[in-house]
Amino acid sequence: MQKQTKTNSKKFNYYRIYDDKEELNYFKSLLTHKQVERYLQTYEKKHNKYFNPEFIEFLQKYDNKAELISVEDITY
Repeated sequence: MQKQTKTNSKKFNYYRIYDDKEELNYFKSLLTHKQVERYLQTYEKKHNKYFNPEFIEFLQKYDNKAELISVEDITY
């Protein structure tokens, strides 16, 4: 799933990802889905196990705004 918001004329994309621990995380990035997929393939070639925080650290080489985000429920 990918959602977009605009901030200062740059568009953030929001993604959800699972890692080898089957941990669900969300992250935001200025990279397009196609770019993230390409960098993911590069990342997978160099790693035997995949952990979301490490992947985000890797992505930050290409998008210094990429970061894991926390999504919380709110009721009213």
